[in-house]
Amino acid sequence: MTDISIETALTTLVGVRHPLVQTGMGWVAGPRLVSAAANAGALGILASATMTTDRLRSAVREVKSRTDAPFGVNLRADAGDAAERVRIIIEEGVRVASFALAPSQELIGRLKDAGVVVIPSIGARRHAEKVAAWGADAVIVQGGEGGGHTGNVATTVLLPQVVAAVDIPVIAAGGFRDGRGLVAALAYGAAGIAMGTRFLLTSDSTVPDAVKAKYLAATVKDITVTTAVDGLPHRMLRSELVDALERSGRAASLVRAVRHAAAFRRDSGMSWAQMVRDGLAMKHGKDLTWSQVLLAANTPMLLKASMVDGRTDLGVMASGQVAGLIDDLPSCAELVDRVMAEAHTTLRTLPRTD
Repeated sequence: MTDISIETALTTLVGVRHPLVQTGMGWVAGPRLVSAAANAGALGILASATMTTDRLRSAVREVKSRTDAPFGVNLRADAGDAAERVRIIIEEGVRVASFALAPSQELIGRLKDAGVVVIPSIGARRHAEKVAAWGADAVIVQGGEGGGHTGNVATTVLLPQVVAAVDIPVIAAGGFRDGRGLVAALAYGAAGIAMGTRFLLTSDSTVPDAVKAKYLAATVKDITVTTAVDGLPHRMLRSELVDALERSGRAASLVRAVRHAAAFRRDSGMSWAQMVRDGLAMKHGKDLTWSQVLLAANTPMLLKASMVDGRTDLGVMASGQVAGLIDDLPSCAELVDRVMAEAHTTLRTLPRTD
C-alpha cells in the first residue's frame, strides 16, 4: 500500500486516505468491490437502488465485516422507499449517503442530524447550488463523459462552473482513470475524483470476465449515448442489442418494458404502487411520455443481464468514454497505489514558477 497521500477537503470530510471515490454502480458496486476500494484508501460506495431494503441492510453489514474504513451507500432520492433506506443507513452507522438525484431538504437534514455525510451527484450547476443551499456536505459533479445516465456538458466545462458556484467540496466525475486526471481535477479546484468504469474494470469487481473483456476491447468510438433504453440519455458500449433497441418500434418497446417491469418488481421487492410513484417522480419536470416512464424498468434489468448474468446479447453495458483507454484489470489496491504514484510524479514534473 502506497505511503503517498494528498490531503484535500474530501479526505478530511469523510476520513479516507486518498481523494478517490468508487461510484455506486447498480449490480456492480456490491460488498466485495466496495470493501476492496475502502481497504485501498478510497471511498467505496455501495449501490442500493437494485436491492431490496433487507438486502441493503445485509450488504451494509457485509461491507462492515470486510473493512473498518469509511464507506457510503448510494440511493435514488426519488424512490418511494427512500426514507426507509435512509433509516437503514442511519441505524447501521454508514458514514456517507450518496444520491443519484438531488435529495429533498428534509432527507438531507435527517441524515446530517444523524452525523451522516451527504454527497449528492449532480450534472448541472443549478443543481449543485440547490443542494448546497439545503445543507449537502459535498457534491459529485459528472460531466458528459461519464457512464450511465449523463448530460451533454463536458467535465472540463462543468467542473469549474460548479467549483466557482458553491463553497462545499466538489468531486469530479466523468473521464477519470489515472493520476494525471486527479492532478487535473485538483487544478480545477476539485477535492478529488470519482471513478466508475475504472473500478468496474478491476479484479475485485464481480462483473463476469467475458463482460470485462468487452470493455477492454472497446475503443473510444465504441462508446455511445442512446435514449433507447429508458428515454433518457444513457452512455454505454455500442452493441448489436443497442442497435436493435434503437430500431425497435413503440409497440415492441412497450411490450419489453412491461416484461422488464415485472422482473424488476420481483428483484427489487417493490410493489406496483411504488413503481408507479417512482414513475411519477421520474416524469415530473421532464418531457417524457408514459411509455418512456415505463421503459425505466429496462435499465436495471438490461444492466443485470450483462453485469450479473454475463449475457451481453441480452443486456447493456453502461460505460464512461474512458473505457476506450483502459486495457488492464488491477486490484483496487493496485489501482489506487498506481493513481496516487502517478499523481505524485505528475505534480513533481510540472513546470515551476519562481
